[in-house]
Amino acid sequence: MSIKVSVVGASGRMGKLALDLIEGAQDLHLHSALDSKSELEQTAGADVIFDVTKLEVSENVVRHALEQRTPILVGTSGWSAAKLAEIESTVERSGSAVVVIPNFSIGSMLATRFAAEAAKHFSTIEIVEAHHAHKIDSPSGTAVRTAELIAKQRGAAGLVTGADQDARGQIVAGVPIHSLRLNGVSAKQDVLLGGDSELLTISHETTSVAAYSAGILAAIRFTASAKGLVVGLENVLS
Repeated sequence: MSIKVSVVGASGRMGKLALDLIEGAQDLHLHSALDSKSELEQTAGADVIFDVTKLEVSENVVRHALEQRTPILVGTSGWSAAKLAEIESTVERSGSAVVVIPNFSIGSMLATRFAAEAAKHFSTIEIVEAHHAHKIDSPSGTAVRTAELIAKQRGAAGLVTGADQDARGQIVAGVPIHSLRLNGVSAKQDVLLGGDSELLTISHETTSVAAYSAGILAAIRFTASAKGLVVGLENVLS
C-alpha cells in the first residue's frame, strides 16, 4: 500500500523537489499539493503531511496536523529547541508524530555530528553559514541545530568572548553564527574550532537541492509510522 503525502509549500524549491520525488517513488502517492492560498483541509485523509513553508505558517500547519492526528514531517527552518519544547507535550497527547529535520542532506547531518563531537576538545567555536540570496531566514535551521548540539556536548558557558561586539554574529546556545546570503550559493556551512596552535574546520556544501533527495524519501517513509517528537535526520536513518 502506498503512502499518501500532502505537500504544504509545494510551490517552493523544496516543495517542487518533493513532488518530483513522490511521483517517482512506487510506494508514495501525492494526496494534495498546497500553496499559500490553499486550505489546510485539503490534507484530510493523508498519511503524511510534508511541511516546507515559513516558520509562522509551519506553526499553524503543525497545529492542524496534531488536531487531525496526521503524522507531519517538518522541513521548515526555524524550529529551535525552545520552540520544539513548547509542543512536545501536545505531540505526546495527540498520539501522532512530528518529525523535524533541519537538513535533509546526509552529508550535512554527518558534518553536524562530527562538529558536536569535536566541540568537546576545542576552546573556541564559531559557525559561518551561507545560502542562496533568496533564503528568507537567518541563521539557518542547520546552523541553529549545530550550535545547540555543540552546547549540549560541552555546555554553552565559556564559548564566547567579546559577544557584545556587533560583528561577532548572532549568539545561539553560546556559539556565534555568521550568516551570508549570496547569489551563486546553494548551501554551505563551516564550523571553525580553534584550540592551542591549531584550527579545525568542518565544512559541508550542497550545490543543488538534489542533495536532499535521499533524506526526504527516507524521512517521509519514517514519518508514516513514527510516534512522538523526533528531531534530526540521524534519528530517522538510525
